[in-house]
Amino acid sequence: MDRSRLTITLKQDLLDKVDSIIDGVKIRNRSHAIEYLLSQSLGPQVKQAVILAGGQGVKMRPLTYELPKPLVPVKGKPVIDYNLELLKRNGIEDVILAIGHLGDKIRDQVGSGQRYGLRANYSHEDHPLGSGGALRQSLSLVDSYPLLVMNGDVLADLNLKDLINFHQERDYLVTMVLTVAADTAGFGKAKVRGDRVVEFVKKDQSEDYNLVNAGIYLVNQGFSGWLPEQTPSDLEDVFIKLAQEGLLAGYIFEGDWFEISTPKNYEKAIKNWQAR
Repeated sequence: MDRSRLTITLKQDLLDKVDSIIDGVKIRNRSHAIEYLLSQSLGPQVKQAVILAGGQGVKMRPLTYELPKPLVPVKGKPVIDYNLELLKRNGIEDVILAIGHLGDKIRDQVGSGQRYGLRANYSHEDHPLGSGGALRQSLSLVDSYPLLVMNGDVLADLNLKDLINFHQERDYLVTMVLTVAADTAGFGKAKVRGDRVVEFVKKDQSEDYNLVNAGIYLVNQGFSGWLPEQTPSDLEDVFIKLAQEGLLAGYIFEGDWFEISTPKNYEKAIKNWQAR
């Protein structure tokens, strides 16, 4: 990313506050601290999000015979509510919901998005398209990049502004959010070197990596060209290719994260999710 040199004068007490956030890891130095604070105060440069909410939730049956996974309740609220509140809290107010299985129930819950302080549009799949196909179809409604993409069955205590800053400071086509998991079975996994994902393996492979795909991504314009035209298609196949081409960044976060994909994972979320 291009940068210009700038000389500024600050009061000592303000400079002390700037210095106080330097930790040598996330915030490297005084210049980085000032850039970070300006980015935070000016708000994210991401205006739209796509939530992939069309899966059939086979592993969550019989619950998902009646409810799509994004409407499964945790601490008295459906998962989709937490995700929409996360978007609103981080300044993203235009959301596209890619719906399929029991999609009318999601539409009934979210409506126009007004009660969340958002604008909601819908991309409906008439037959299963897979995660890649569903995203490809929904991109016809997208008019702003970078674009946030997230699975509709995840709960994440994630600062999206930090994620956006990370993505915009780097020259990758896609940034994937990663988190450490003690049990990686059933998740896509990544091997990371620096900020780059050097290898990505699908959830049915057994590589011994402890960083798992958290189901949240930032994608730049041009990403659609990597999505197969044939359906159904799987986003994980795309990530394998992006990692091989050096186009996939890994953003590691340590906050609470749960995927509502199996009864076991759902039970963990019910017990441990700390709602804001």
